[in-house]
Amino acid sequence: MVTPGFAERLVEWQQVHGRHGLPWQGTSDAYRIWVSEIMLQQTQVTAVVPYYQRFMRSFPDVGSLASASEDHVLQHWSGLGYYARARNLRRAARLLMSEHGGVFPRTAAVIETLPGIGRSTAAAIAAFAFGESGAILDGNVKRVLARYFGVRGWPGDPRVQAVLWAHAESLMPGRDVGIYTQAQMDLGSLVCVRGRPRCGECPVRPDCVAHREQLTASIPGRPPKKVLPHRRAALLVCVHAGTVLLEKRPPTGVWGGLWSLPETDGNDAEAIKCIANRYGVSVADCEPLTSFEHGFTHFTLALEPWLVRVAAAAPATHEPGRMWLALDDAVGAALPAPIKRLLRSLARETGRLFSRA
Repeated sequence: MVTPGFAERLVEWQQVHGRHGLPWQGTSDAYRIWVSEIMLQQTQVTAVVPYYQRFMRSFPDVGSLASASEDHVLQHWSGLGYYARARNLRRAARLLMSEHGGVFPRTAAVIETLPGIGRSTAAAIAAFAFGESGAILDGNVKRVLARYFGVRGWPGDPRVQAVLWAHAESLMPGRDVGIYTQAQMDLGSLVCVRGRPRCGECPVRPDCVAHREQLTASIPGRPPKKVLPHRRAALLVCVHAGTVLLEKRPPTGVWGGLWSLPETDGNDAEAIKCIANRYGVSVADCEPLTSFEHGFTHFTLALEPWLVRVAAAAPATHEPGRMWLALDDAVGAALPAPIKRLLRSLARETGRLFSRA
């Protein structure tokens, strides 16, 4: 009796033990698959589901996404993080309308030319939507293949990644490509997890080098250690007549394109008042609030909010890129998640936010 190969065992395992019934499964609609794949980048499935469902209600097809404003799209993305993904979705949708007649390309090679879509994501979309055979190599698959073949080193190293791509391509089956693609993702997410992998449930355990040699704790290798730099910024929480002042951030960089609280490097009351005056407001008084930190991929940002009670608002605050928004609307707008949490916490303190404003 011939032992089934890697792909065959994964396909059989997925049909019984894999994930089924997720909102983006059971469809060959490339648009819906594409949105799910972008949302799932660097985000857990359980966190994605409600965002995906809400996104699809507002943008059910390429045309509706392409015609939406950036603010509207970012509003639906707020809380998922890595906001360049949302901006690239909208950019790609507009390109699909202008250059492809609103029809999604059927090959991974063309799909990969769209903004925000890399080699692995393009292959996954083509496999799920069109049955095209192509290797994928997301974070979960890298971990599975590194352990299965005993590939040492950090998967982010280009040399290690090249080895993993070669292995991924060598394992591609001749059929059931969509099921196999999903099986790789599911195995890495459900069984071959980073800490304490459940090897007893793995369909390819007998041939896994890391399991056989007891190397699952050291494979895959960790990224080189580095000390993340710390940055700081003061936030102006300017409140007036039940509203809060927001400023649109630049299109690129931290929280690019989102609305947020004005920032400054000031660190005392006089400096904060001076900056607030530049926004065309008359300050009644201000006080520091509790500082907090927010971690990004490459640095940690220490945020020091100041509650600024505004006596009057001048027309200058209605310049493009600035607006006064009711607090109830602000917490549902396209704001960074930490800023939403800050505003919610202030709103919960009865009378604090708008007292004496």
